[in-house]
Amino acid sequence: MEISLNGHEARVLGVLIEKGYTTPDQYPLSLNGATNGSNQRSNRHPVVDYSEAEVRIAMQGLRMKGLVGVSVPSGSRVEKYRHNAKETLKCGERELAVLAELLVRGPQTASELKTRASRMRDIASREALAEIVDSLVERGLAKEIPGGRAPRWRQLLCTEAGEPEADEATPAAPPAPAPSAPAAPATGGLEGRVDALEARVAELTARLDRLSEELGA
Repeated sequence: MEISLNGHEARVLGVLIEKGYTTPDQYPLSLNGATNGSNQRSNRHPVVDYSEAEVRIAMQGLRMKGLVGVSVPSGSRVEKYRHNAKETLKCGERELAVLAELLVRGPQTASELKTRASRMRDIASREALAEIVDSLVERGLAKEIPGGRAPRWRQLLCTEAGEPEADEATPAAPPAPAPSAPAAPATGGLEGRVDALEARVAELTARLDRLSEELGA
């Protein structure tokens, strides 16, 4: 079944998946909880300001697509929402964690995905992440964005404007002029050091995100 989401539905679905993993004691989510999660300022891109009415409409759309269920706990009059993404999309736990990251934060590199998705489910290595991403690509749920120094991936459930098909921020490098003298040897291990720095930045960002969530930011 081909599923297409609008921007509101994509954000809400990503929040439901994320909160089911990171705050299981508060899951399923109330409408208020889903709204706060959607408007959260940490681990979100772009930051939005949805009203409860907008989130309710998104929930209705997700229910019609088989991605969300609703229930009323015994002794309560407040509706609670849970996702059905695992069954409807036929994804594993770690695949859902990576997909949720793409839904709430947009295109990301392998280092960013591994660090951030590991908040939800353990991803032991870059090789393990590669297998997860390949599985999502095979199912038509994600794709690699061409261009740029480091490959990035984006989700395909929502194809609304706002996520670039190519890395437009990284222009193509002009051709190097022919040297008049023998070129100096390249600095050894530069690419490896850049990758390590990227991974470190992603790790620190994830720690700040977790701290912000714990403080209720």
